[in-house]
Amino acid sequence: MTHFSALQRSERELFPRETADGEAASARRSLQTPGSIRFFDYRPTPADVRAEVLAGLGRPVKRLSPKLFYDQRGSQLFDAITELPEYYPTRTEIGILREYGSEMADLLGRDNVLIELGSGSSLKIQTLLAALQPSVYMPVDISKEHLLESAHALAERFPGLSIRAACADYSAPFKLPLKADWTDLAAFFPGSSIGNFDPDEARRLLGRVAGLLGVGGRLLIGVDLPKDPAILNAAYDDAQGITAAFNLNLLIRINRELDGHFDPDAFYHRAFFNTERSRVEMHLVSRVEQKVEVAGERFEFRAGETIHTENSYKYGIDAFHRLAGEAGFVAEKIWTDEQELFSVHCLRVVEERSGD
Repeated sequence: MTHFSALQRSERELFPRETADGEAASARRSLQTPGSIRFFDYRPTPADVRAEVLAGLGRPVKRLSPKLFYDQRGSQLFDAITELPEYYPTRTEIGILREYGSEMADLLGRDNVLIELGSGSSLKIQTLLAALQPSVYMPVDISKEHLLESAHALAERFPGLSIRAACADYSAPFKLPLKADWTDLAAFFPGSSIGNFDPDEARRLLGRVAGLLGVGGRLLIGVDLPKDPAILNAAYDDAQGITAAFNLNLLIRINRELDGHFDPDAFYHRAFFNTERSRVEMHLVSRVEQKVEVAGERFEFRAGETIHTENSYKYGIDAFHRLAGEAGFVAEKIWTDEQELFSVHCLRVVEERSGD
């Protein structure tokens, strides 16, 4: 469940640029880190997280946002998932970036400000940074520990690069530490993370990114393609059980941070491809009838009842371009692997949208 609670606001409010006074205020809120890294903390408050979890568990069909996966342990488990033999997206996308990075840099431009939504695999961004050589790199991720670890590794790898790391929930309105005189912006949205949003939500998010970049700005985005359901089911339910542990870790996090009383052993991981909706769904299934308290509230589960924790939509190229077009983008270039498992698109903003 992804919230867009203030989508009627303008792009300036959703992605405010820093004025001189704003820059000073952000500096007071930021964490000074060694070398060329500045850290900005725009994370949701504990009260916001609590309210979202309670609302999701209180729905007739229980649902929790996949962004809740990414505490420190969850980020570590996801890194392990990306190395599994069944999980093709990461290695396939990296292969595309390595093969076509120079072409991508020619389109996105060099010596610009590169914003990455969802700071994921360091191998992906290292490949792109080497090709683009931006003046500023701005990773945005909801996991503070993962974000800082990645930023420090990249600072060592690219010692002359200015890094402004923003810990934020990019699925909802948030701030970015942008300077007013930065006009040459590009964005990178890897990992087919756009597939975690329902189509209407994805359209709104892309519209807000278009508003951030401005007409002529470019977005490089990874999109997973439709394929044999057997390949998809294996990718999201691996033989080693790493994805199951990743899914169940969400309950452990709720126990730790929200005074939850989930018994993880009373739930199991289920993932399957929903052919009608062209998406992989992940659920946590209650093994028994049970009652669970979270933050002082009690929730009842029937045996077999699920908590819907993630969707991963798979878009054909034409379908994705229709979605992007409705958000103000036009496709300039598409790259795929030889097996056509995965695609990377360079989109250009032709019309700024409000994102509502």
